[in-house]
Order: sequence, then structure tokens, then C-alpha cells
Amino acid sequence: MATAAEIDAMRRAIGLATRGLGHTSPNPVVGCVVLDARGEPAGEGWHERAGGPHAEVNALRAAGERARGGTAVVTLEPCDHTGRTGPCSQALIAAGVARVVYAVADPTPAATGGAGTLLAAGLDVEGGVLAAEAAAGNEAWLTAVARHRPHVVWKYAATLDGRSAAADGTSRWITSPESRADVQRLRAEADAVLVGSGTARTDDPQLSARTGDPATNQPLRVVLDSGGTAVHPGARVLDGSAPTLIAVARDTDTTHLDGTPATVLRLPRAAGGPGLDLGALLGALYERGVRSLLLEGGPRLAGAFLAAGAVDRIIGYLAPALLGDGPAALSGAGITTIGQALRLEVTDVVRLGPDLRITAVPAPPAVPTHSEEN
Repeated sequence: MATAAEIDAMRRAIGLATRGLGHTSPNPVVGCVVLDARGEPAGEGWHERAGGPHAEVNALRAAGERARGGTAVVTLEPCDHTGRTGPCSQALIAAGVARVVYAVADPTPAATGGAGTLLAAGLDVEGGVLAAEAAAGNEAWLTAVARHRPHVVWKYAATLDGRSAAADGTSRWITSPESRADVQRLRAEADAVLVGSGTARTDDPQLSARTGDPATNQPLRVVLDSGGTAVHPGARVLDGSAPTLIAVARDTDTTHLDGTPATVLRLPRAAGGPGLDLGALLGALYERGVRSLLLEGGPRLAGAFLAAGAVDRIIGYLAPALLGDGPAALSGAGITTIGQALRLEVTDVVRLGPDLRITAVPAPPAVPTHSEEN
């Protein structure tokens, strides 16, 4: 059973793992703390970038000889394969670690098995320590591994009466500077940011992460422009500050994008509609290494993703203001009666300046009672 020192170290490791958000895809974010033989912290590290040393290796380097006879506390089961780096299981064995405590078992067929290798080498191994907390920090990667598509977060800003813009279409600024700064953080933590043709045409967004830190991750900017009419040379999304992908229908003329830094992705159209096949889009992004996708499109694009069951988390920034008219934050989700309402579980509420940031996830389907089944 994990000691108090190991549990404290796991909490530290979970915090360290978040430092890799936006930099490690298609790999997970992982944190590691090495305790010496007396149970004192000797070294720590995290997976800083894809292709770089894993968290365990960084922590072992920091610990040096103090790792011998000690304990490695890591948020994910140490990998057991050779990719761009060697297996962490072997690195731990070579360092002379006596015990390994991990939170979440590695679900990938290639990397799993590290715990078994460590046990076979005579190390004491314990898994499942603070597993729920560690899994929450690695939610995007775990979702992508399980579903073979990016983890999708829909972000929106609205007034208390649910309006995303005024009747004349103006929307800057509904929310406060504090909320807008938080959105920049979300972008920096995401692998890709997505908008539709309506947002691209109306707002001419840049979609880069503007944090003031030159080391900030710049996500892939994705525009769904099935007809190829929303993005033209000179658009801010083509400014070169971040990579850009324009998704169009297969038969769309894109010669106007020749010579721009954008990559064109041709996709099939959605069945029975003029838009693009969202499943094909998400599959193509997954193949490009995108594991987390921030959906910033307008109400109809959000509705299409929700109708397709492709939204994993919702973050709403609610401003203490009323408009009374204007577009709603969501439309076209295929919900026509109260019984079809998408019920959510609120997981977090935070005050940002005058605004509220509410985070929620789709609630699991209700289990019918005996009377309902009859």
C-alpha cells in the first residue's frame, strides 16, 4: 500500500505532468518523482516534448545515485517498448530503483507491459495510486487512444441569457479580459483549434495562442470551409504564426490558396447535408497526431459536433450581461423536445473577473427503472 510520502509524490507528479500539455502529442503527458531509499524527494521530471526523454528518464537524471534503492512515482505505467526513446522500464531497472508506484495502466498495445517487466526484474510495483486524478490530467490522450479520434472540448462565450452575439451580430467583447486570457491558455494546451466557415468569414480570427510567452505551444489552426469560400490570401489565419489546415469538400476549387502556408485537407461531405463528414475530419486529425481539439466554432458547428456525439467536454464562459435577442450559443443539435435534452454533469465552476467559467461533461445515459422498462 502506498505510503503518505508516495501519495504526496504522486500529487506532485500529476502537477508536473500538466507542464507538458500542448507539447507531447501524440504521446501522453506524464510526470515522475523519484524518492530516495529514505523516502525523501531526490529528483523529478516530466515528459517535455514528443520525441524527447520521458518523465522517468528526466527524474532519474535529476536524482542521480540517490535513485538506487529508492522509489519512482509516475503518473502512467512505465513504457516497455522502444520508439524514439528507449523503454522506461529498463531505465528504472538500470538505475537500481527498488519500487515503482504508478497511477494509470498504459492502455496502448505497444507500450503496455512495463509493470510486468519490472516485477520480473524483482522490483516492488504498485499501480492505481490516485488513478482518477492522474487520468483526469491525461484525459485528452486517454480519450484519443480509446476512440481513435481527438478529445474534443467545445468552448463558447455567452451572456446569462445564452446569447453569443447581439442582434446586429456584434460580439466583442461579451466576456472579460480574464476570460479571454483563459481561452489563450486553452489554445496553448490544445493540439488544434477548430472553427467553421461562418466564424472565419465574419470574425477573421487568428486562432493562435497569445500568452506573451515565446515558448507557448501554437496549435494547428483548422478551418472547416467545405465550399472554399471563407479563407482567402490575407486572412489572419494564414499569417504564418502557427500551422493552418483548411478542410474542404473533395470537389472544391482551392486554387486561391496556392502559395499560402495552408495545407488543404479534402474530405467527403456529410451524409444528407452540405457540410463535411465530421467522423472523417476527426479521423484525419488523429492520423496527423492531434489528440486534443478545441472547438471554437459558431452555434451551428457546435450543434453538429454535439449531434454527432463528438464533444467530450464543454467550457462555457458566462458574462453577467443580458442581450434579449441575437444568436444563441448553440443551434442545430437535433434536439426538438425536452426529453432529448443533452444532460450534463458540472465538474468545475470558477470565477474569472466578473464572469463564470463552467466546465461540464455529457452525463452518462440514465439507467431506466423497472417501471420505465415496462
